[in-house]
Amino acid sequence: MLASAHVLIGIVLRTATIYVVVLAGVRLSGKREVGQMTPFDLTLLLLLSNAVQNAMTGPDTSLLGGVVAASTLLLLNYLIAEVSGGNRRFRKFVQGQPSLLVHDGEVIESHMAKEHVSMDELQRAMREHGVASFHDLALAVLEVDGSISCLKYDDLNPNANNHLAQRRKILQKHQ
Repeated sequence: MLASAHVLIGIVLRTATIYVVVLAGVRLSGKREVGQMTPFDLTLLLLLSNAVQNAMTGPDTSLLGGVVAASTLLLLNYLIAEVSGGNRRFRKFVQGQPSLLVHDGEVIESHMAKEHVSMDELQRAMREHGVASFHDLALAVLEVDGSISCLKYDDLNPNANNHLAQRRKILQKHQ
């Protein structure tokens, strides 16, 4: 029984290590990679899970070893979610924070490059939000889930944001 407990503790430690490494890798890959799964991304995810499976369970391929590895992953995921919910700094570290892509009708190219968002992707998001031109955008934000939110000038409260509505009129005159 003691040797079995030793093996199970080893599985917990290896699984926790793999979880942290994969979580860091996903976090470092950027918001777009997480939010928009392509067939390539799905293939990578499936192969990655298969590649780390042996590292988690080691030589123990028993049902109990698999249950311990899966339980460890679920517990770690729960703990990360709990800590993220109560600690804003940790949540920003794990999830990242939104990135401003367009402000006041102007594309912020340095943010686009940093987040690996192409103009085609931004234009696709604009079409999905019914926006014809960058000049119609008050804001476009790359959210932490990889989606792009677009806020048109028309969506803003004209009383609270009168300067933005005026800016839009000026931009339209110069087109």
